[in-house]
Amino acid sequence: MSTDYKDTVFLPKTDFPMRAGLPAKEPEILKHWIDIGLFEKLRATSKDREKFILHDGPPYANGHLHMGHALNKVLKDVINRSQQMMGKNAHYVPGWDCHGLPIEWKIEEGYRARGQDKDEVPVIEFRKECREFADKWIATQIEEFKRLGIEADWDRPYKTMDFASEALIVKEMGKFLMNKGLYMGTKAVLWSVVEKTALADAEVEYHEHKSPTIWVRFPIASSKDPLLDGASVVIWTTTPWTIPANRAVACGAEFEYVVYEVEELGEGSLARVGERLVLNRELSEQVRLDARIEKWREAGVVSDLTEVRVQHPLRGLEGADGGYDYDVPLLQADFVTNEAGTGFVHVAPSHGADDNELGRKHGLEVPMMLDEAGIYYDHVPFFSGACVYTQEGKPGDANGKAIKALIETGGLLAKGSMRHSYPHSWRSKAPLIFRSTPQWFISMETNGLREKALKAIDDTRFVPEQGSNRLYKMVEGRPDWCVSRQRVWGVPLPIFMEKKTGEPLRDQKVLDRIVEAFHAEGGDAWFNSSPARFLGNEYNPDDFEQIMDVIEVWFDSGSTHSFVLEARPELKWPADLYLEGSDQHRGWFHTSLLESAGTRNRAPYDAVLTHGFVLDDKGRKMSKSLGNIIAPAEIIAKYGADILRLWVVASDYSQDLRVGDEILKYQADAYRRLRNTLRFLLGSLDGFTDEERLPVEQMPELEKWVLHRLTELDVIVRKSCDDYDYHAMFQALHNFCAVDLSAFYLDLRKDALYCDAPDSTVRRAARTVIDILFDSLTAWLAPILCFTTEEAWLARGKKGAEESVHLRTFAEIPASWKNEELASRWDKIREVRRVVTGAIEVLRAEKKIGSSLQARPAVYIARNELMEAIGDLDMADICITSQIELVRADAPEEAYRLQDVEGVGVVVDIAEGDKCQRCWKVLPDVGSHPHAEDTCSRCADVLVKS
Repeated sequence: MSTDYKDTVFLPKTDFPMRAGLPAKEPEILKHWIDIGLFEKLRATSKDREKFILHDGPPYANGHLHMGHALNKVLKDVINRSQQMMGKNAHYVPGWDCHGLPIEWKIEEGYRARGQDKDEVPVIEFRKECREFADKWIATQIEEFKRLGIEADWDRPYKTMDFASEALIVKEMGKFLMNKGLYMGTKAVLWSVVEKTALADAEVEYHEHKSPTIWVRFPIASSKDPLLDGASVVIWTTTPWTIPANRAVACGAEFEYVVYEVEELGEGSLARVGERLVLNRELSEQVRLDARIEKWREAGVVSDLTEVRVQHPLRGLEGADGGYDYDVPLLQADFVTNEAGTGFVHVAPSHGADDNELGRKHGLEVPMMLDEAGIYYDHVPFFSGACVYTQEGKPGDANGKAIKALIETGGLLAKGSMRHSYPHSWRSKAPLIFRSTPQWFISMETNGLREKALKAIDDTRFVPEQGSNRLYKMVEGRPDWCVSRQRVWGVPLPIFMEKKTGEPLRDQKVLDRIVEAFHAEGGDAWFNSSPARFLGNEYNPDDFEQIMDVIEVWFDSGSTHSFVLEARPELKWPADLYLEGSDQHRGWFHTSLLESAGTRNRAPYDAVLTHGFVLDDKGRKMSKSLGNIIAPAEIIAKYGADILRLWVVASDYSQDLRVGDEILKYQADAYRRLRNTLRFLLGSLDGFTDEERLPVEQMPELEKWVLHRLTELDVIVRKSCDDYDYHAMFQALHNFCAVDLSAFYLDLRKDALYCDAPDSTVRRAARTVIDILFDSLTAWLAPILCFTTEEAWLARGKKGAEESVHLRTFAEIPASWKNEELASRWDKIREVRRVVTGAIEVLRAEKKIGSSLQARPAVYIARNELMEAIGDLDMADICITSQIELVRADAPEEAYRLQDVEGVGVVVDIAEGDKCQRCWKVLPDVGSHPHAEDTCSRCADVLVKS
């Protein structure tokens, strides 16, 4: 019976468990961070370092976290932690966007459910309910963010509804008021009749919508071209309700316009035989089909469309009292295309952005047609009381009434319907309209705001680079910034209008009093104070109208740099980085840029990083209707937060990210490989002390190769952190652990670690390198796997070490470890090894051997450079075989080969000798050592020494 040598083998020993149990373990680690005051310690240890400030784009204080929140905050945390470990002071202040329509909507939902009229609730009480609602959700979201492992100044977050914040938002708006960049204008803005307010671009989403389509005649009233006499210009529109507001028709400057005379009609056609229609040649055939005209003839090409006037199509409408009996001009406009329609566009300056701009350019009337509920005012001829959309967001009677009126006047040529992408409110999901209303705007031209913003974009670093072009084009072509909203939960516009002149009061002393009041009482002061409090003794309140609009929330968040970065001495202005989803090119990045460029002549950030959106595993947007929503809390409960964090960096977050159960299982498998690597390192370091450490110059080549690999990884890690490319960093670290360590170095060195004498050079070298590996990997992986690396660091229990892995910095890897010549040699050695292991796997698959230690490969090498690379190295150890034969010759025909490794072939025989009962190698000398039966000479010597 053979002796049991199990107790003489140095097997790995560690309390770091194989099974992570992250859902239970991570809360314990969170408590540890609280107990040691991790955030405070980070600030204390890095207070004299260079600052790295990632300014937090504020999430909205409404509801539980979704996967978009998780992606965003985890990525920010990875960046902050890595910059901290790069030797900087990454003080991260989280923030919340608190004002605006979504919270008002929620409070109003409660009113509606209780049958309560919002208009009967005092403004201050309503604002108090909104504030309490925001505070409740901020507290909830803080705990949910903490559970993700986000390290931040949670005790001192910023909120846009804090009194100090509201005061400085007003102060920032006051700067635009004082430099005359802020003005009141009447423009067509996107308006929600359901929420009764204008919406910013970022509050708009596009959905499929069914609209009526009409083709309308505008009879020529006067022109210089005789061909146009008696003809009608034809327009096409999907908004019949805007026809009463028509004040012009637009045409394209480069198109060919033709007069067609109708000769034959199809069934149901509203055209008339003999009538003459003016159309864009490229679009005319489709118009003929849509109007059911069987035949027409070309009467001629229009030579001159200048100085043309056309009749309003509702001229002579009974019951309109002559309200539409006027002519309108034909104007050239660059927004007219030949993609669809007729080549002519009906212009209603009250109800379209392009229309409004064209109208302002040519001095057209911009009539006030609709009230805030989307109902025609009483003064609108014939259409008084007609409704565009109901309070439920359903189509009203305005379109139908306009179509009937056009039939009555003979203006309608054809009608139909179409489904197309249409703007909707992101909150109520109701379709929107363009509505002309008095609003407050920040001019893009006054004070050169557009030019300043474009220069600031050129001076900013964008990751990825294409973000620069996207933002540049948006700013280059954007209209003036509408900053007023007709709501009450927000920061009031600090404006008094002089009744006599209609001009806003521009007085710095008045603004200063408003700011002072807001510091003390917040925006409520505007609603519960008399105007005299702000106007002082210099002005008579009866001479002024106090504006009761509030500032749009994108100005709030666009001003955060002023009341966070500039107001907190522990931070700095400008920020090193702004990071949000790619939609924020039209949101926070955009408005922050405009606000800062308009007040400080540059962007509030040095760099901008954007990430994609989270989709389900099929590439679909998550929605309740599809039933595919995955909440971060579900993932954490099942897998743990570190798996979610791993998913973030394992994905290319510059693109849209997919998530689903199979994807998460894949990441969990990758996590297990990393965890098992750390566990093996910990187990192999059991009992390791500094006395055992071996100087690098005394180490075998293999250990020096590992140290060389660390120099390469150090470059990748640091460059990835500088480039914010944590996907590349993770891939490099994961591949190093899986391929270079687990599948090669650690696998190869198990024999020396388990079976060599404690004082053997190889074992000491291996344990020294493993200690270096552990220190390096736990630091490099800490920003990503913040919980697991902390657990491993605490399990290591180094005397005198930091209380947390996160209090460390990345190790300085000595440049002397870099050895390209050695790396090139080991690349060749590993080429040979791959062929050997491949040949052995064939025998294992055929059940001829169980372990590679039972093999005796004959390795035929025909390439001199490979033989020279191997030199005097023990290839049996490197290939984890008991014996090996190297032959400088071409391999026999039956040898195993790999196509990508030329000049190497392997023939595998069974190893000769008996199996050592301690190390399991098969060697001829096993059994020849009386003092250690059934062992090889190496093991026998170890047993004698022990």
